[in-house]
Parts: sequence; structure tokens; C-alpha cells
Amino acid sequence: MNRQLFPQNVIGVIWDFDKTLIPGNMQGPLFRHYDINEADFWIEVDGLESFYLDHGAHRVARDSLYLNHILTYVKQGRMPGLSNDLLHDLGAEIEFYPGIPDFFELLRKSIESEPAFAEHQITVEHYVISTGLRKMIEGSQIAPYVAEIWACEFAELIAPPGYAEGQDALFSPDRQIEQLVYTIDNTTKTRAVFEINKGTNRNPGIDVNSKIAAEDRRIPFQNMIYVADGPSDVPVFSVVGANGGRTYAVYRPGSEVEFEQANRLLEQDRIDAFGEADYTEGSQTTMWITSAARQIGRRIVRDREEALAD
Repeated sequence: MNRQLFPQNVIGVIWDFDKTLIPGNMQGPLFRHYDINEADFWIEVDGLESFYLDHGAHRVARDSLYLNHILTYVKQGRMPGLSNDLLHDLGAEIEFYPGIPDFFELLRKSIESEPAFAEHQITVEHYVISTGLRKMIEGSQIAPYVAEIWACEFAELIAPPGYAEGQDALFSPDRQIEQLVYTIDNTTKTRAVFEINKGTNRNPGIDVNSKIAAEDRRIPFQNMIYVADGPSDVPVFSVVGANGGRTYAVYRPGSEVEFEQANRLLEQDRIDAFGEADYTEGSQTTMWITSAARQIGRRIVRDREEALAD
């Protein structure tokens, strides 16, 4: 009797966000809204690790420093009234590389419309795993095409001492963001990939740390394509690639520095291929990703037909 939890006929295309789907960092509209010099902000963030180590810290969570610095700007009145709703609205101003978001839907339709794939109900799902801000991604153009987003989140609600005994929770003035409630860094991105792999995002009853047989995982690693831009994505490149998935790096068109960065990843066998961050029809990147998805689809068909024959 077939007792599989999932039919394993989903192709998961997993995307980094900053410098992968967009040319820079998503926080640009936030800085423009408050007339803050973006370069100065990131210079400050780059110096925070040394600042805290020089003032008594033993270890510093480097990837989350910018999030706390945003909260400092809010508390110091440099970003007054910054709320989750405002972050969502600012997400609409994010400008994507050419071809996005259209390619998300074109890829899905091109796979799902092939008769052999349709017969086996093979589908494509897009996911975003980002160290950026979830609310801004939710407000951006790609949100309708994405099955799930893993990114950092702020809370406006304050849980005071005694809240568990009935003390009223408090909203911050003007519903400003007050605390970090979820963070993703370059290492914990791998946890998100395992959540996609095991299906915990679709079935919360499945614990991501539970031992689950390969045949019971919702999206096997060999059904995944991971697209990102650089060395910070090596942990996910390694997990996906080592388990049979496809890995692809992109670089900003015309950038020699980013080209060399992607080329080094290929030379180190971190990725399968790389190309320009151009997602228009007929570009190398769209053709590679589409071809990889079709190869995965054909393998799913072959596996399912062999299982049926057995």
C-alpha cells in the first residue's frame, strides 16, 4: 500500500532576493522615504560589529545588525512612524531586474502545460528566502507569484511583564515597529530549505527537525532549483547541490566584480552554472532555469511511471 505523505510532483524554484531579483538592496525605498543617505547607513552597519566588540561584546550576530540599526533609527526619531503597513507600501516601489515578475508565471505555465507533466500533475512553486524584510517583499510585485516567503519580521505589539496573566498587551505609539520577532541569516536559510523539503510550511504538524524518510518529503532536494547571487549563499548552494538539486548564480549585467564572484563559485563547484540577472524571454538565465525545470519534470515522470509499472 502506498503510504507516501506527498506525491513529490512539485518543482520548487527557490530565490534569494537582494542582488538576485533586484539590482541592489530592497531597503532603498525606505531610505528615500525618510531622506536618509543609504550609503551612510550601510557604512554605519559595516562598523557595528567592531563597535560592539570594542564595547564588551564577545560575539556579534553580523547578519542581524542592520535590523537592530533600523530599530535604533526608529527609536531615535530618524524613522518616525515606521510600521509594518508602511514597509508593505514601500515594497511596491522595489524595482526588479528585467523580466521579473513575468518569468515566474511564464515558467510555471510552460512546465504545467506540457502534456506529459500535466498527466502527472507536476507543478512549479516559487519561494523566496531572504535576509531582507518580509513586509516589503509581500508588498512587492512578486508577492502574487510566490508560494511562501522566509524573511525578517518586526512586531509593533509589545508584550509587557505579566501579559500572560492577563495584562493588556500594548501597541507602540503610531504603531511603530518595536522588536524583531523573526530573523533569517545566511546560515539559517538552510533551515528554510529543509522546511520546504519536508513540507512543514504546508503541514505544521511536521517538525522540521523530525526524521522523515526521503520518500515522505514534500519537495525532494532533487526537485529544487536554487537561484542566488554570491558567496553568502554558499550554505544553501551546498545543501541543495549535495542532495541532487540544481544551483545557479546570477550577476548584475556589466559588473566585472560580480561576474568574477559568480565565476569563482563555479570554479569551486559551488554552483552548476551562472549568468546575467536578465529574466527576459530568451536570455541565458531564463533558458537555463527552464531547461533545469524540464529535466526535473522528465525525471519525475520517469520515476512515477517506473513505480506504476512495479
